[in-house]
Amino acid sequence: MLSRSQYYLLAAIAVAFGASWFSRSYNPYFLDIAVTCGINITLAVSLNLINGYTGQFSLGHAGFMAIGAYSAATVTTIFGDKLLPLVGGQTWILFPLALYAGGLVASLAGLLVGVPSLRLRGDYLAIVTLGFGEIIRVLLQNINAVGGARGMINIPEYTNLFWTFGLAAITVYTVWALVNSTYGRGFIAVNDDEVAAEAMGINTTRYKITAFVVGAFFAGLAGGIYAHFKQYIAPQGFGFDKSIEIVVMVILGGMGNTVGVIIAAVLLTVLTESLRKFGDYRMILYSLLIIVLMITRPQGLFTWTAKRKTA
Repeated sequence: MLSRSQYYLLAAIAVAFGASWFSRSYNPYFLDIAVTCGINITLAVSLNLINGYTGQFSLGHAGFMAIGAYSAATVTTIFGDKLLPLVGGQTWILFPLALYAGGLVASLAGLLVGVPSLRLRGDYLAIVTLGFGEIIRVLLQNINAVGGARGMINIPEYTNLFWTFGLAAITVYTVWALVNSTYGRGFIAVNDDEVAAEAMGINTTRYKITAFVVGAFFAGLAGGIYAHFKQYIAPQGFGFDKSIEIVVMVILGGMGNTVGVIIAAVLLTVLTESLRKFGDYRMILYSLLIIVLMITRPQGLFTWTAKRKTA
């Protein structure tokens, strides 16, 4: 028998699959906003596992998104002609393989960054992850094989509403199931009191690395979805501004509140369209929004329940 959460997952995927059949008749502008909402849901929920449930503060999520985007695009663009005959010319097989490759490379990068740096805490960890994101951006600007500063072009358009919201549903379910499992209580213990968790014999470093790797994996998948929708990616699209945008979604929705983070991701995506005419000034508005929230509602704008209790 399937659990209620599994029924919800299947229902969400079915809705995404049904919507994809009508995507060709959508206004391209609204389709762009809808896909961006789905991508941001995946990014925000995966970062919420790190920042919200585990209590760390990562500012390098856009770096993992970039790794996933470039890795997946490399599979379909550079190696696509050689791989398509191996899968019978079926793009619906090649695309998820490319997404998985992007997520795998991103999670490997998360592991390489996490092992030496996640022994740090607070501001020190934020600085390290911020530096990592900038290193990735600079490296991509200097790799001519993937376009360098010009960016990567001619990426096939494989993304639709089914892939976008199907991935978002899987991300939400995975994070929810992981946090609410017996093993996942360790993430909450690390968040509530890391010193006490260590005193109880919990390997806090392992839990932080696990959260980092899982979050990086789904950020990589979101990057692959993004690349195969825009059909063009450039290093400047994965800079510090993008990381801050994802962090704002988590803070606005409420740290450790999955439903609130989903609402915040959709709200900020739609709001960004109306603020686009202000250009880079929207980052100032984001900063002011964080300050106001920290003063008035530090638990997040969409947190309605009392503080979570550990089991």
